[in-house]
Amino acid sequence: MPGLPQGKPAGVPCPHLDAELRCRLFGQPERPAVCGSLPPSHEMCGESREQAMVYLQRLEAATCPDPD
Repeated sequence: MPGLPQGKPAGVPCPHLDAELRCRLFGQPERPAVCGSLPPSHEMCGESREQAMVYLQRLEAATCPDPD
């Protein structure tokens, strides 16, 4: 499975997710460090998948590099 040496574009699902949107690399040494650095919290996960996706979309937008 290919890595993401340049990161993942915002709005693009991670290629390491399975059909149920679960990480196929969870617990594996090749799992990217950034994924392990995001421990689940109520703020991030909310009460539903939809709330979690809103949080992740905001996080991606806030950390997106300038196109310059």
